[in-house]
Amino acid sequence: MFEWVREGEGYEFRGLLEGQSVLRSGNLFELDQPGLPSQAGRLVALSGGPEETRFVFAFEAGLRLEGTLRSKEREYAEGRFELTLHNPTAREIRFNLAVCLEAAGQETPGWLIPALFYKDNRPESNVKRYPRYDPAVSRPQDWVAPAWSFRSDRSSHPGVFVFTERVSACVGTDADTPAGLSGVFLSGPLGRPPCFGLHFPYREEPRTYASCHEAEQKPVRTFATLPPGEALHLQFQVAFGPPELHFYAPVLRHRYETDKDSHPLRPWVNLDEAIALCSEGLYRWHYDPARQVLYETCSFDRYFTLNNKVEGMPYVDRPHMHVGWVSGASAAYGLLQAGCCLDKAEYRDAAVKVLDRIATEGLSPCGLFWSQWTLEEGWGTGWNPRPNWLQGRTAAEAVLFFLKALRLEKGLGKTHPAWEQALRRNLDQIARVQRPDGNLGSYYDCRSGQVEVWEGAGSLLWIAPLVEAAESFSARLYLDVATAAADYYRRFVEDEYIYGAPEDVHLTPTSEDGYNALIAFWALYRTTGDREHLALSRSAADWLLSFRWCYNLKFSPHTLLGRYDFRTRGGDLASPCNQHLHCYGLICLPELFQLAEELGDAYYRERARDHLDCFLQFIAREDGDFGARRGMTPEQFYQTDWWQPKGHLLALAHAWTSGLILYACHWIKENRWEQSFPT
Repeated sequence: MFEWVREGEGYEFRGLLEGQSVLRSGNLFELDQPGLPSQAGRLVALSGGPEETRFVFAFEAGLRLEGTLRSKEREYAEGRFELTLHNPTAREIRFNLAVCLEAAGQETPGWLIPALFYKDNRPESNVKRYPRYDPAVSRPQDWVAPAWSFRSDRSSHPGVFVFTERVSACVGTDADTPAGLSGVFLSGPLGRPPCFGLHFPYREEPRTYASCHEAEQKPVRTFATLPPGEALHLQFQVAFGPPELHFYAPVLRHRYETDKDSHPLRPWVNLDEAIALCSEGLYRWHYDPARQVLYETCSFDRYFTLNNKVEGMPYVDRPHMHVGWVSGASAAYGLLQAGCCLDKAEYRDAAVKVLDRIATEGLSPCGLFWSQWTLEEGWGTGWNPRPNWLQGRTAAEAVLFFLKALRLEKGLGKTHPAWEQALRRNLDQIARVQRPDGNLGSYYDCRSGQVEVWEGAGSLLWIAPLVEAAESFSARLYLDVATAAADYYRRFVEDEYIYGAPEDVHLTPTSEDGYNALIAFWALYRTTGDREHLALSRSAADWLLSFRWCYNLKFSPHTLLGRYDFRTRGGDLASPCNQHLHCYGLICLPELFQLAEELGDAYYRERARDHLDCFLQFIAREDGDFGARRGMTPEQFYQTDWWQPKGHLLALAHAWTSGLILYACHWIKENRWEQSFPT
């Protein structure tokens, strides 16, 4: 499993797989001091056996590192290192300690830093700019390099995985350590074995992804201080196994189960309170009865909206409405549920009018829904790379929630022929453009309906409404289209690289892609009973959970998140491109609960519960709560420096956040899972 091999005057640390060395590090520890060259630690003592090894490293700076490695076999080989760094000198020492490992193989590796970095992290055709790995190109000004270092609070499970043709391996640690905020790094220049590891404290190189400071995204290197005669304690884990892309799943699961009790959650409200507050906020701040829309964002502070054009709605920040995704049908469905649950006729009436308007006015010439309505320009194509493009996922989500609304209304004895007609137009158009291999396309010309972009998995979500419509409209064709689409899109799940869902981060791997994959394949499994779709559902769930925080971060008490003791466990990073936590994972909370029941595996249910508990924080309980108005819910929580400093939140209420909180809370209550949540 692990061994220390004599090499010249020192030792080399190795990991063995079937007797072959697949993981190694001659210089396991390296030390940087400000203004001085990096120096390798020298192993001066080694004792113990294969299950527990004790060692001592010495550095020229005078520091001494004592450690213990405890080894264990799980589904994979695991080693846990406990370190004590001593300063026996008479002077204060500033340092940055690196843990460095190499994986066997010279080929281009695949990478995973959970929530932050997936394979090369950005397809070349992506129009966005954020860190991308390329073994042969170093062009940091364009966010392309063969090596990257990041601060750990950008990762949901701080650590880095590497995948080669010979091994899958990872190294991980805590974000907050006695040396300060830790860091992770990867390096794989062409022709050299991939190197990966940790920094205590962090570095961000060749440039930092934070744009909220005056440093203009220059590289950052931080140092810890160790006074004379003192010591500090650090720990990290190493794991490796056979080459298997899904290797990360049991490692992250074990990490979560080991750490969760030391990272408790603290929701502010219970389910009933959340429903009352979010529905009030959605109706009061976002619904415009004159135009029958749900506005996407409202400012906490009316000062910043004094010049808005929406009479009688002084808090409206963005007088726009997408048909799905960040407002529209999903938010309207949440309000419709609340109207029925709370016996609030005004809520139900508002939701129906929003859906009526989308269904009767929101169809583009090609038959798909327009992406967005704006006060300034009316119906249009939203936030897509080209002004004539419609994107597949936005319309798919709108159709999915229309179908849910139809089912709810049918149970109340109400029919909506205009909704059904609009949905059939959308579904028929998607069936019309499907390629023989099952691909549904990602972007379409809004007039002709012709597919403009086939790349990515943006239309994977269409599988779910196609399945549901096949049942609702007794149309076998839709199920056939969905099954063919599943045969095509399964490759993204199996490749552990799903990308293309949101309009605003063109062809980027995002947490939303994982949600869509789970919803899609679960819908097919529920209908067909095909066990392959169950396996794909589970894989999609594991992938989306790689974006979900397994720990609570420390925030400065002077920040808003610190002052309110915000718990990050359960929050999802939006994407490697958008470095903030969000609650969009509530869209697949039902599927995670159902998957847990089907598999008899409470892990998926517990992680779904974490996500809702996380966002039962920061629902404004009264006017002035965290600067918001009663019932407002924010979208972006900054767990790291990004385009706002760590500890801040975006001071805008979003329609979709309230809508999905309502959706998740209602599902929990309707399915009698309330005992799983605090009262």
